[in-house]
Amino acid sequence: MTPTISDAESVVMEILWQRQPLAADEVVAALAGRQDWAEPTIKTLLNRLLKKGAIRAERDGRRYLYSPVLRREAWVSDESESLLQRLFDGRLAPLVAHFGEQRKLSPQDIAELRRLIKEFDK
Repeated sequence: MTPTISDAESVVMEILWQRQPLAADEVVAALAGRQDWAEPTIKTLLNRLLKKGAIRAERDGRRYLYSPVLRREAWVSDESESLLQRLFDGRLAPLVAHFGEQRKLSPQDIAELRRLIKEFDK
């Protein structure tokens, strides 16, 4: 089962999915331009992810190096399925219709949707 990851934890996970393993200070440095979080906040998020089993820590001298255990693909799959269930009763067509109504779909988006539908039809 995929652990539930909060929005804040997902920001840390994105860093670890991009580069791994990383020490806590490297995660802090990577987030410096993106988030206005203090170092203790980031270390708390790392500890939460560790307790959830989403990441692992290996000792490297006097520090720990963090790596993801949770695959990004598995997390995205669970998150998208959860969104679909909560907001659209598990149906994909209303989701696409919603985005089509709320945002102007570009000709490229429409072409891509048509291509996908043809692929699924096969």
